[in-house]
Amino acid sequence: MRLVGVLQNITERRRAEEERRSLEAQVQQAQKLESLGVLAGGIAHDFNNLLMAILGNADMALGQLSEVSPVRPFLEEIETASRRAADLCKQMLAYSGRGRFDVKPINVDEIVEEMAYLLKTSIGKKVALNLHLEGSLPSVKADAAQMQQVVMNLITNASEAVGKESGAITITTGVMDCDHAYLGKSYLHEDQPEGMYVYVEVADKGCGMHDETLAKIFDPFYTTKFTGRGLGLAAVLGIIRSDNGAIMVDSEPGQGTTFRVLLPPIAEPAEPSIDQRATQAEQWRGSGTILLVDDEKPVRAIARRMLEKAGFDVLTAEDGQQAVEIYRENVDKVACVLLDFAMPHMDGEETFQKLRSVRDDVRVILSSGYSEEEVAGRFAKKRIDGFIQKPYRFATLNAKLRDVLEG
Repeated sequence: MRLVGVLQNITERRRAEEERRSLEAQVQQAQKLESLGVLAGGIAHDFNNLLMAILGNADMALGQLSEVSPVRPFLEEIETASRRAADLCKQMLAYSGRGRFDVKPINVDEIVEEMAYLLKTSIGKKVALNLHLEGSLPSVKADAAQMQQVVMNLITNASEAVGKESGAITITTGVMDCDHAYLGKSYLHEDQPEGMYVYVEVADKGCGMHDETLAKIFDPFYTTKFTGRGLGLAAVLGIIRSDNGAIMVDSEPGQGTTFRVLLPPIAEPAEPSIDQRATQAEQWRGSGTILLVDDEKPVRAIARRMLEKAGFDVLTAEDGQQAVEIYRENVDKVACVLLDFAMPHMDGEETFQKLRSVRDDVRVILSSGYSEEEVAGRFAKKRIDGFIQKPYRFATLNAKLRDVLEG
């Protein structure tokens, strides 16, 4: 009896198979992320159009109320919440690749104060929110909307840690000198330089955390909540990393938790917001006729009221084809066209080209729920006079019109 054996080295074949499966998984993941990006960008754009009606009407109503009206605080709450929602839409556009983060010098105290005021009604009546703000902090370089998200997530987590019991959340800001030993305890595990740091500290006297939980709190999709998604603190970690900062966490079961966010200060003063700059031009009044083009009826309605308040006569069109016809009939009296970018049948780009064929020097301000960066790529070699992102306030629109018509 003879026994014959064959040996074959299948190591290379198995390695190739593993590489193929890994590549397929990467492609599938990339496709999922791309699909999520398209979905997020579309939702953000449509939601910005809805916010245009909410924010715009609240803004116009506030402009007609006396400072002592009992209705005023409610409208101010609507306006503030709408602006925060618009900031969240900007984040969605940035994450989807259809926008960018607006990194600039900001004042952390202003971010904390605004978010604390906004969240007071949502953290529970039994939880007291105590603010201890420095008041004269140096600026930090960050995206304001992202910093709002950081503060919101930390306050929300602290509120959930306190639970239904009576308790307090204390938010403190200040400046501290940090050495390598202290910075080495950061959850980012990166080599931040020694020196002065602006800090935001959120402390609660809630349930606290065991070491096992503490080791996982920044992991994506990890959560101790029954119906949670666990992305809040992971997002905070990513934001602070992008701002070259650090995060410290101290927690003991039954004693509460303290989060401390450290950010490097800069000498440059914080910039005023777009709305603050626009308010300086709010009293300006124009004259002449504006052609307003938008396929959303609520947007046309509130934008028309704003334009009329600014002193203009207004012609309206609900699509690009109608806009070109109206412009051709009124070419000599239209001072400027406020043109929506995303419209069915004939979009803003095609409408712009046809308007230019009627009159080459037509002034056009583009308006969109997408960011300026997304729109600018389509008009790189065309002479657009201005851009305004929805939702906008009266003061912002008024300032843009003044720049275009008098610039």
